[in-house]
Amino acid sequence: MSILAVLLLSTALFAVEEKKEEASPVNAGNEVAVIKTSEGEMVVQFWTDAAPKTIENFKKLARSGFYNGTIFHRIVRGFMIQGGDPNSKDPAKENRYGEGGPGYKIKAEFNDHPHERGVISMAREPDPDSAGSQFFICLGSVPRLDHQYTTFGKLIKGDEVLGKIGDTAVTRNSMGENSKPSTRVIIEKIDIVSADSAK
Repeated sequence: MSILAVLLLSTALFAVEEKKEEASPVNAGNEVAVIKTSEGEMVVQFWTDAAPKTIENFKKLARSGFYNGTIFHRIVRGFMIQGGDPNSKDPAKENRYGEGGPGYKIKAEFNDHPHERGVISMAREPDPDSAGSQFFICLGSVPRLDHQYTTFGKLIKGDEVLGKIGDTAVTRNSMGENSKPSTRVIIEKIDIVSADSAK
């Protein structure tokens, strides 16, 4: 092969590589979630090294508008706030809050990030691989959940909003747990944006 042919070939390959880079979206590792609630905004930074599939699923649901209009249906003072159940959009389905999901399950990605205040983690059933759309944000340190639930990020903004939601007055739910909010704390939407635009 002549030198000219080699040069032409390498130029063509370089152009293909360049095109690939242009086509790829904003660096996914540099994206955050802006959780817009009726009580204010919280911004979550993702731990892409720890739970890539979980993050991919959360982003997909957020971008599709899945979470819009859901509520934090379970609030346990000093422990966590839980949301992401599509049933919670409808007050008439109150006795089924906590049972809803996207219609599929995702595999657990247990990791070494501990459950501390502001950490976001996936809610699930007894089967470790049963998470779907429901998530919770810790109100304090909960070491008993470490390596049992998939942590995938942490609040970098909005701790006061988290505290406000955590202080919502609650009553007993149908299971007898003192965790049913007496007012609806709505997740208006979750935007996935570049970290720079959320500063």
